[in-house]
Amino acid sequence: GLPGLSEPQVVQHYTRLSQKNYAIDMGVYPLGSCTMKHNPRINEKVARFAGIGDLHPLQPVSTVQGALELIDQLAHWLKTLTGMPAVAMSPAAGAHGEMCGMMAIAAALEAKGERAKRKVVLAPESAHGTNPATAAALGFTVKPIPANDRGRVDLAALKAALGPDVAAIMLTNPNTCGLFESEIVEISKAVHDVGAYFYCDGANFNAIVGRVRPGDLGVDCMHINLHKTFSTPHGGGGPGAGPVVLSAALAPYAPYPWIVKDGDTWRVAEDGGALKSLGVDGAPLGRLKAFHGQMGMFTRALAYIMSHGADGLKQVAEDAVLSANYVMAALKDVMSPAFEGPCMHEALFDDSFLKDTGVSTLDFAKAMIDEGYHPMTMYFPLVVHGAMLIEPTESQAKEDLDQFIGALRSLTERAKTGTAAEEFKAAPRFSPRRRLDETLAARKPILRWRPSNNPPEGDPMKQAAE
Repeated sequence: GLPGLSEPQVVQHYTRLSQKNYAIDMGVYPLGSCTMKHNPRINEKVARFAGIGDLHPLQPVSTVQGALELIDQLAHWLKTLTGMPAVAMSPAAGAHGEMCGMMAIAAALEAKGERAKRKVVLAPESAHGTNPATAAALGFTVKPIPANDRGRVDLAALKAALGPDVAAIMLTNPNTCGLFESEIVEISKAVHDVGAYFYCDGANFNAIVGRVRPGDLGVDCMHINLHKTFSTPHGGGGPGAGPVVLSAALAPYAPYPWIVKDGDTWRVAEDGGALKSLGVDGAPLGRLKAFHGQMGMFTRALAYIMSHGADGLKQVAEDAVLSANYVMAALKDVMSPAFEGPCMHEALFDDSFLKDTGVSTLDFAKAMIDEGYHPMTMYFPLVVHGAMLIEPTESQAKEDLDQFIGALRSLTERAKTGTAAEEFKAAPRFSPRRRLDETLAARKPILRWRPSNNPPEGDPMKQAAE
């Protein structure tokens, strides 16, 4: 049918909706394990250049030489920063990258005739949920490894679980408690000694980028979330990009396409024969995604890397860790840190400071909305009771962190009066939507909009259909 709304009405509608939301550009976005950092506008400008934004993936290779070189340059820097010899660029997101890496491990085991006997994947109890989900989806049995009282992997428990039936360990470092796995080298050696592989979840790479190379720690493969460490937008769930770096042992099983250079010409290698001509002897996974990957995200990530340089990326990691420790130090006297000592990029608190107040972690997080902030990550990692995980990133100025800290201190003081439970349970009070019935939403989810089965008389859509 014909448009029923004017341009000003449409613009006003979406502008009002945007004002009801919260975004990175509005203030501190403290979601832990998400790295909600600033998305530099120069990245957006570069990604919109006609020579990039107007390309089509089915263009003749001769017309996209610059784009292929750009992908190769980003691949080079990802390999350099991680200390890994190979990278698969096509995975579309972090979890997709996990699937790619674990498929490469499965293929390597198959090539050695060990896939049938190595059916177990180890995962710390603090792991991201996508780790065990990925392993299970590929037919592995997942065995959890407990954390010790310092929030790290219990090395003794890990060694006890290792054996000839183990295919790999999936480990995040720094881990989801915001702590560096201080025994990572011993863990890597123990895993390799039984013939298994070390998959590293790269979700928290922002805390060590430019400072630590995972390849030097014995990692066999790791996905990289470009929307976290390298500032491409989280926006709306996509388009994501989760390149996977691989060790020499797993490189032959990387998926197509491979970007290679013959003389002065770039081309795309997509078959075993082409790869064998390059000296690659293996069984590549084939394609995991259409075309060559997310070109717009590659452009933004490369712009971020080149604008920062080596020293700048080191500073990113240092400032991310500094910001989290500043938050931890400023709140540890009123809130309850989950573990003793300094943290990495995330400050993790449990809910013991709310004991006997009648206020839960959920109530506390909802009250943050009334203070003008997006809540922190709640109830994750699961190894900490009532967890509150705060990741300020390197993007925030000290003044902004001070205001955020002040809001949390104020909420904590009100909660500890012992008389504010009802106030907290009523939060949020000033948002466009009040607290939702999450139990009902979980039991009877409505996942998409449906038009009425009986549209009213005069409905323009009905009339147009008729």
